Amino acid sequence: MTTTYAALLRGINVGGTKKLPMADLRTLLAELGHGDVRTHLQSGQAVFTASQGDEGILAQELSVAIEKRFGFPVDVVVRDHAYLAAVAEACPFPADALEPKQVHVTYFSGPVDPERFAGIDTAARLPEEFHLGDRCLYLYAPDGLGRSKLADELSRPRVTKGLIATTRNWNTVRKLVELTG
Repeated sequence: MTTTYAALLRGINVGGTKKLPMADLRTLLAELGHGDVRTHLQSGQAVFTASQGDEGILAQELSVAIEKRFGFPVDVVVRDHAYLAAVAEACPFPADALEPKQVHVTYFSGPVDPERFAGIDTAARLPEEFHLGDRCLYLYAPDGLGRSKLADELSRPRVTKGLIATTRNWNTVRKLVELTG
């Protein structure tokens, strides 16, 4: 039995030195034995099927293979369709009524203790706000992620230490649900 997964690569093809052509990523995933490999956009989303079901192992294998093949490390989070659909369904914001650039989901590699966020003065960042979900964080940033002061606070090492964290806008969140469905 196979399951469809999305691999979310952190920090590639968004400027800087980590350039990874999507055709090469598709080839690499196929060489790792995965089926029905597709990519979405240029910023690090791939969809594939696999019979091995441990998301952490799948993410680690892909991360190691990328570094071996391309010479630079890339953090990877792998999630299955059921999880991605549940995250989209649980969004605490009226995402369909907002612009997709205003709603984001940060996917974490593991569970997140709410205590990590205790030092953030949420009232000072209004109308921006965030809510924690299952291994994710929902962010409402009315002026977009690039201008969000709250997003800067949420990505500081004291908050993300020991976790892989990678953020996607609402369009990409919905598309990943569709592609893995």
